[in-house]
Amino acid sequence: MKYKLNLITLALLAPASFMATAGGYGLANANTENVKFSAWSCKGCTVEAGTTGSIGIGAGYNSEDDIKSANAFNNANEVAGKLDADIQYRGENGYRANIEATDIGMDNGRADINVGKLGTYNLNFNYRSLASYKSNTALTPYQGVGGNDLTLPDDWVTAGASSQMPMLYSSLNPFELSLNRERAGLGLEYQTESLFTTFVNFQREEKTGIKQASGSFFNQSIMLAEPVDYTTDTLEAGIKLKGDNWFTSLNYNGSSFKNANNQLSYDNAFNPTFGAQTRGYMALDPDNEAHTVSLMGQFNDSVTAVSGRLMVGQMSQDQEFVTSGYGYQLPAESLDASVDLTGMNLKAVTKISRSFRVNGSYDYSDRQNNTQVEEWTQISINNVNGQVAYNTPYDHTSHRAKLGADYRINYGLKLDGGYQFKRDERSYQDREITDESNLWARIRVSSFENWDMWVKGSYGQRDGSDYEVSEWTSKEQNQLLRKYYLADRDRSQIEARVSHTPMDELTIDFGVRYALDDYNNTEIGLTESKDTSYDANLSYMFSADVMFNAFYNHQTINSDQSGSSNFASATWQAEIEDKIDVMGAGLSYNNLMDSRLRLGLDYSYSDSDSNTQVRQGITGDYGDYFAKVHNVNLYAQYQATDKMGLRLDYKIEKYLDNDAANDIAPDGIWNVVGFGSNSHDYTAHMVMLSMSYKL
Repeated sequence: MKYKLNLITLALLAPASFMATAGGYGLANANTENVKFSAWSCKGCTVEAGTTGSIGIGAGYNSEDDIKSANAFNNANEVAGKLDADIQYRGENGYRANIEATDIGMDNGRADINVGKLGTYNLNFNYRSLASYKSNTALTPYQGVGGNDLTLPDDWVTAGASSQMPMLYSSLNPFELSLNRERAGLGLEYQTESLFTTFVNFQREEKTGIKQASGSFFNQSIMLAEPVDYTTDTLEAGIKLKGDNWFTSLNYNGSSFKNANNQLSYDNAFNPTFGAQTRGYMALDPDNEAHTVSLMGQFNDSVTAVSGRLMVGQMSQDQEFVTSGYGYQLPAESLDASVDLTGMNLKAVTKISRSFRVNGSYDYSDRQNNTQVEEWTQISINNVNGQVAYNTPYDHTSHRAKLGADYRINYGLKLDGGYQFKRDERSYQDREITDESNLWARIRVSSFENWDMWVKGSYGQRDGSDYEVSEWTSKEQNQLLRKYYLADRDRSQIEARVSHTPMDELTIDFGVRYALDDYNNTEIGLTESKDTSYDANLSYMFSADVMFNAFYNHQTINSDQSGSSNFASATWQAEIEDKIDVMGAGLSYNNLMDSRLRLGLDYSYSDSDSNTQVRQGITGDYGDYFAKVHNVNLYAQYQATDKMGLRLDYKIEKYLDNDAANDIAPDGIWNVVGFGSNSHDYTAHMVMLSMSYKL
């Protein structure tokens, strides 16, 4: 038998080489004249220089006029194009370049470019576009939509009720409710030959569009198109140090938010009664800044891992107040708001034995509002509030502690559990301190062949300091009302999941969850909530080329609420049922036409429904809401040549919803000028042809 001298052989000889060198038989004295050193090279370790990857282009057509379909099709235009890329360059001496791009040119696209030298530096450029669409059928009589000054037509005639406005319907114009974000960033990371690494990243995001707002004159309201023109700059920089089993970094993060519009002015469409103005003014989101500095560290050996973080920061806002239409003296020209932030967290996990492990963590955060409290004269529009008000400097401190353990009883049987504690301290709230405790345990069994299952149970309680109605809201709030996030609550929950693979081609997965929230000390407010959900997943391979998968998810939330119509004990009850069903299936057939063609079909359906029944002597539906959507994607992918591939996608979305809040005529409420019906009922089609080329 002949043996070749290679890297493995050398590794086997290395332990013996020390003894061999004593007698002159070491490798250094070996006769290597006839050895072919070229055979020792690791061909798999060689990185070939050059460019690899693929680039693709695509064009699509969207048939639907309802702009909400763009959320599913990633395209608000009738015709759209896109660019995709996945390119890698490998040069000599460690130089690298990567380009990744997805759906560039579409409404939601992204690109990421990295250039650098391995182990020395990396320059990154990234881009992201995001869009969300609500409606393109909103109606308004105002002119100047998109700007910060909304005016009514010159021939507008005011009235005491929206239904009495003679020019309302003839003045209505449609506009689009949508938001678009573009985000671009530039980053640099530099690494020395020692433990030292530094980085700096800058990112700018511009958000534009129109969102829904409302303005009021005494008891009359008008739906308004609020312009969105935001710019947010974010800077992140830091220093990293890394050893064999430890890591630490000092980081800075700062952000600056700018709003191109500081106020929105609008004409009064109603008769200016009760001293109301003919023009209204609304302050928009103010400019603000936030800065944080954090110190992070981590230590890890074969038994214990510990990590921690310290953070300090400050948020500030000092934009001048909007005083248009306000005729009282202000105590200051701006709020001069300042909020100090402090945070800390510590995590640790350690192995007690091969079968037993414990872990724990503690998180602390403090938000201290240092804004100066001033006395303000407010414009009273009802008899609830007085003529003098104060800005309230809300503070919030939270403590969170977790302790857990897991124990492997034997092969295929594992038990884990834990305890969690949470304390929140809030200033100027109905309840200044709330404490939550939660105890949970889970057992997992995987010892049976082709089976994996677990069941988890937990029980939690929330209580706290005495519940006292805040002095700031005591005149407008029922003394018996308990806010659900502050009220006493008992929570019981159980979860289970089973996975089974009866054969290599088939996998079945099923899970169920039930949670009960009991607000046992609440007379007015949310008194009980039941959350039930289950899901099932199936995957089956008919053959090596045909794959099928399907899933189904269901969730039902039943909530009970009590209220009072006489500002005393409960006089009415409400039962709210929220149901969500989501299902889908996918089928793919590969390696058709000499392994060049792949066919696929994906389908999904979701149905969300909410119904509220109110009982006060008699029972009636408060209103029903539902949204149903079908999505189909039929595709064919064909490899025309070794380098060029084609793909054709045909997508369908059928959408229908019913929301009473979005289905109100412009004059449907006597003291409101609305946007009209913004419900959706459409069937949209999209065809996308794409081509990719391998470099």
